[in-house]
Amino acid sequence: MRLFNAAIVLSTITSTVTAFSLQNQNQLQQLQLQLLQQNAISNTQLKVLADDETLSSSQRTPLGMPGTAKMDKEWGELGFEFRPTKSHLCITYKDGEWGEMELNEDPYIQIHMGATALHYGQACFEGLKAFAHPDNSVHVFRPDENAKRLQSSCERILMPVIPHDLFLKAVNEVVRDNIAYVPPYGSGGALYLRPLLFGSGPRIGLQPADEYTFLLMVIPVGDYYKGGLASPVDGIIINDFDRAAAKGVGHVKVAGNYAADLLPNMLSKKEGYPISLYLDSKTQSLVEEFSTSNFVGIVNGGEEKKYVTPKSSSVLPSITNKSLMTIAKDEGLTVEERDIPIEELEDFDEVLACGTAVVVTPVGSLTSVGKGDVNKFEFSQEVGPITQQLYDQVRAIQSGEIEDKHGWNFKIE
Repeated sequence: MRLFNAAIVLSTITSTVTAFSLQNQNQLQQLQLQLLQQNAISNTQLKVLADDETLSSSQRTPLGMPGTAKMDKEWGELGFEFRPTKSHLCITYKDGEWGEMELNEDPYIQIHMGATALHYGQACFEGLKAFAHPDNSVHVFRPDENAKRLQSSCERILMPVIPHDLFLKAVNEVVRDNIAYVPPYGSGGALYLRPLLFGSGPRIGLQPADEYTFLLMVIPVGDYYKGGLASPVDGIIINDFDRAAAKGVGHVKVAGNYAADLLPNMLSKKEGYPISLYLDSKTQSLVEEFSTSNFVGIVNGGEEKKYVTPKSSSVLPSITNKSLMTIAKDEGLTVEERDIPIEELEDFDEVLACGTAVVVTPVGSLTSVGKGDVNKFEFSQEVGPITQQLYDQVRAIQSGEIEDKHGWNFKIE
């Protein structure tokens, strides 16, 4: 691992050039090389990571302990909001190749005013979490699935795909550097990772950028709802807006999808509904997705217990939902991915929204307000037994409390 501070190097070069009046470019290049090779520069703000193959295990900085950072609140009181950490990771794509990984302590970035992300929304992101286990090891939950989904988003909006191994290495390195900010085991918290890729090269005509920036930021978070699992919330079915077009970009995690939800989300909350459900844009008759979460309906009244979730080209494939489906099958439920007519909401005993931030949110009712008509679908007014079972299982796997028989946890080394 090479360490340097760009500002110190530049200042040193400038003053040295002035003092010694270097006569040619060769002398300047030699001086730059000498300065970059020095290891005595302290208070570094930027780390350029060498390939793992060039460092033996004895040369790498020893892995720290989770939960040792000084925080402004107790670990169990963090909530889900931005907090500064030690560093973020950055990789730049230019001239057809990915550059070196850099760990930067400065939370601000410079971006060209013509960047395609600013003008044409050429940006996508991911969300995943790292958890401390009882032995103080740290594991990230299913980062390989996030790597695949990010690749799908890149392909859809013509951005270079981040190689699978490079993504996993970046995850390892940024968590390693910020391991003190991983909430300790037993706190209910996690280190939230937000990978972001955007077009940083300038274009005025509509076309892909010639440069891209990949950022990987980390934030310590607590339970989305204090205590782990909230009481069921009341939701509203949105009839005046669409989340995504039938052949649009609803199936990928691009930034514009979330901007489109800001207004209807705010209007719903003003009406007293903390969660909103979208229908399909073509017919307005099929259940699609909550604002930021997948929809799941549970049938628990008869001999056959069912886990039902929409199958649509406009729905983002949730990694949490994928995990819950596997756990549901393990527990003997029949799992169905299919169209869900709005009328079928009457058949569900439990309804939940699922996603990385919250894992699951139980939904107690969904209200549809049409032209002079109000239709309310009601579900369990307590956290349902199957919802609780699924939540407990996935959290136990994430926290290392039960066997990870599907190999979902990625250990930080």
